[in-house]
Amino acid sequence: MEIRRAGSQPSGKGPAEWFTGTVRIDPLFSPPGPARVAGASVTFEPGARTAWHTHPLGQTLLVTSGCGWVQREGGPVEEIRPGDVVWFAPGEKHWHGAAPGTAMTHIAIQERLDGKAVDWMEPVSEAQYRA
Repeated sequence: MEIRRAGSQPSGKGPAEWFTGTVRIDPLFSPPGPARVAGASVTFEPGARTAWHTHPLGQTLLVTSGCGWVQREGGPVEEIRPGDVVWFAPGEKHWHGAAPGTAMTHIAIQERLDGKAVDWMEPVSEAQYRA
């Protein structure tokens, strides 16, 4: 058994190559193999968002505060709020982040396949974000 106390892991800034705007990542769990699931609490300031990306085994988002937006490739931008749960299928190209005027926090849960949990792609343009 392992207990990770709240605040025992340092927060990190979302890297500019993967995020637009100000994003804080608070790691929650990433147990050693053979486990392959990991989770983090991610806070997006208003207008901040991920780049387009996919996950080899999918991703679940649990919205905990604020108001956010999500979009899968070819679909509409959709609003998400606290209590909403979003599932992206394996390989589904998507992005997620805060709405323009409101911060948003979600817990992101994904599994690693051969040590990799995400494939990052191009940034979400301002025109795509505002669509």
